[in-house]
Amino acid sequence: MHGTGWRAYIRYDEEHDRPAINLKLLRRVAAYARPYAGELALTIVLITVSALLGLVPPLLLRDLLDNALPNENATRLNWLAVGMIGVPISTGLSGVAQRYLSARIGEGIIFDLRRALYRHLQGMSLHFFTNTRTGELMSRLNNDVVGAQRAVTSTLVNIVTNVIALFSTLVIMVSLEWRLTLLGVAILPLFILPARRAGRVLRRVTRDRLDYNADLNILMNETLNVSGALLVKIFGREQDELGRFARRAERVRDSGVRRALIGRWFSFGLGLAGAVGTALVFWAGGHLVLRGAFTAGTIVAFSSYLAQMYRPLSALTNARVEIATSLVSFERVFEVLDLPREIEDRPGALALKHPRGHVSFENVSFSYVPAAGEGEQATAGGLEDVPRFGRYSNAPPPPLSRERQEGGAEEPQLPSIAVGERPAELRWAVRDASFEIEPGQLVALVGPSGAGKTTITYLLPRLYDPTAGRITIDGHDLRDVQLSSLAEIFGMVTQETYLFHDTIRANLLYADPHASQADLEAACRTANIHEFIAGLPESYETIVGERGYRLSGGEKQRVAIARVILNNPRVLILDEATSHLDSQSEALIQEALERVMKGRTSLVIAHRLS
Repeated sequence: MHGTGWRAYIRYDEEHDRPAINLKLLRRVAAYARPYAGELALTIVLITVSALLGLVPPLLLRDLLDNALPNENATRLNWLAVGMIGVPISTGLSGVAQRYLSARIGEGIIFDLRRALYRHLQGMSLHFFTNTRTGELMSRLNNDVVGAQRAVTSTLVNIVTNVIALFSTLVIMVSLEWRLTLLGVAILPLFILPARRAGRVLRRVTRDRLDYNADLNILMNETLNVSGALLVKIFGREQDELGRFARRAERVRDSGVRRALIGRWFSFGLGLAGAVGTALVFWAGGHLVLRGAFTAGTIVAFSSYLAQMYRPLSALTNARVEIATSLVSFERVFEVLDLPREIEDRPGALALKHPRGHVSFENVSFSYVPAAGEGEQATAGGLEDVPRFGRYSNAPPPPLSRERQEGGAEEPQLPSIAVGERPAELRWAVRDASFEIEPGQLVALVGPSGAGKTTITYLLPRLYDPTAGRITIDGHDLRDVQLSSLAEIFGMVTQETYLFHDTIRANLLYADPHASQADLEAACRTANIHEFIAGLPESYETIVGERGYRLSGGEKQRVAIARVILNNPRVLILDEATSHLDSQSEALIQEALERVMKGRTSLVIAHRLS
């Protein structure tokens, strides 16, 4: 959908005052319902049974008034009473089975959509995550997925239910009295007019409500995590954030009130139309009874069927708009699923089993801001064509490293490894870099903030692809090597250490789920953190807190170093890995790292030559 956005699927035809539903979207939605075709078919059977059972009570009432009571037939009266009890019992049991199947289908679709979304997001490049707000993604994974599920289990089931109920009711009504049936159907325009107006407005309100919910999720995600809460408290902005939250929550509230009010006015209009139709039928039918055309029991039964006919008729007059409205959530889910992946395995990509660790940069240039006309490099991973989602242009900033946060040069400077001229059309983070790192060699990148040191480390494990040139590992272009293989070859300790809100053991096992306790302790001793962990009340079972905030900066970094050691990479990348350590701890870490680096290719970024 790149270049067209969600409007490629559903557009609104203002001229004809109705939504234009693209069959491509409907087929795509059907693909998610297809695995549950058996349950859907059984649900339709149960709906049919319930609809047919719903036709029985008015017939029982008619027989009571026309036969049992006038003829004083007690036996017939007893059976009619049994029937009036048996019908709701049967209908209720059918409804329970129908609800069970509907729940299985609905929860299954939620699971399938969430798994597909999460899998797709996991495959997105770092570029995507540096330019997309997490709260927006959470909204897609939660609110929109549930809304999409309703499109199948609620909208589809309701339409089928209403079609079956309307058809079966009309058959019975025509068989009872065809003239009254025509009179009841004659008020159909009174249903269509309010349905078209309310449906159009409800669809727009539904889309706005989802957007407002996404805005609210974004704010909560940004301010209720540890880093956001710390920033708010440092600058004393609690009241400001409360005001922002109240304004966004107010929009959600107002949209909900508006939606409820529109729905209520719609119901009022339909109820009034139904009352007019019922009154006409009673008036005309009453005169026919007075003339002896049919019995009083017939008109009483007919009035019951009339109410049963108006309910599905009201719903079906708005079916087209209802489908389009319910598919808004599918639109938003597919917006994410259709985003192109910038970094993927090429067909036939290699898996390096025994890498030596020879790294080569061959005239590598890279810019976080691609120039126009760069093909896929200029557009891959972009969200600019998706309304609201991501809210960024084609000029994303470089990743937020400490170098840039500390106020480095306004434009990235060239690395000291290879200097080249920078063309005016691009802002180069790396330009014409050419160098080699032999297996087992230790190379240090030393330079001012903004020189491109961190960028080089991001290019190695293929978090980004070069704008020009190529990078090889053991003579193989990184783009020809499987991403899973690169994750095993390269081990990285980044500037900002990230730990999950879990135990120290769980965070360490993230590198190697099969590591033994002895392996954990050996890695932690190498990283000079074992004695600290062993001294904690719960030792390796200690919860580190959100983002590891229960540990100091130096403790987090040493846990991160131990985690990389467990991964046993062939190429070790340290991006200011000792920046949070005091002199004594740094000396111990350096001694440990000398042992870790032995026999490995190592690339170290440091501001201090020590």
